[in-house]
Amino acid sequence: MGIAHSLNPALRAFIERQKMFFVATADVGGRVNVSPKGMDTIRVLDGQTIRWLNLSGSGNETAAHVQATGRMTLMFCAFEGPAMILRVYGTTKVRHPRDADWHEVLSDFPVIAGSRQIFDLSIEMVQTSCGTGVPFMAFQSCRADDELVPFYQDMGEDGVRDYWRRKNMETIDGMPTGIFDDD
Repeated sequence: MGIAHSLNPALRAFIERQKMFFVATADVGGRVNVSPKGMDTIRVLDGQTIRWLNLSGSGNETAAHVQATGRMTLMFCAFEGPAMILRVYGTTKVRHPRDADWHEVLSDFPVIAGSRQIFDLSIEMVQTSCGTGVPFMAFQSCRADDELVPFYQDMGEDGVRDYWRRKNMETIDGMPTGIFDDD
C-alpha cells in the first residue's frame, strides 16, 4: 500500500483510463453513501484537484453530505490490466446551476442532460492498494447513453427541476441537499 498527498502522472493516467469510479460521503450522524459513477464526468485538473460532474439521480446524498462536512472519497479500481485500487481523500466544494461560475466550470465537460452539481475535490491524501481481489471485467457499453441521458433530455430543463423538487431536496436521513437556494 502506498500513501501520498497528491496524484503523480501515473495515477492521473490511471484515473483517466477508468470507465467507472465510486464516490463515498457521509454526514456526521447519518448514513454513509457510496455511489458508482461513470460517463465522461471526471477531470484531473492537477496533482491536487479533481473535478467531477454529478448527474441527476433518484437521490442527492452527496450534495447534502458535502454541505455538512465537506469530506469526500473517490475510489477507482482496475477492472482490466494490472491490479490496483486507488482512493483519493479530500474536501470538496459544490457548485449548482444557480452559481455564477456554473457555465464556465461546466464547459470542462460535454453537454449532458440532467447535470446537477460540479464538485472540486482538494486532495488531502492518496492511497493505493493491490486490488487483487477485484475481478477482471470487460467494458461493453455505457447504459447512460440509452437510458439516463434520454430520460433527462425528454424531461427538458423545467421537467428536470421539477424532478429535483420531488426527488433531490432531502437525503434519506431528511437532510437538505441545497439543490435550490430555498432548501
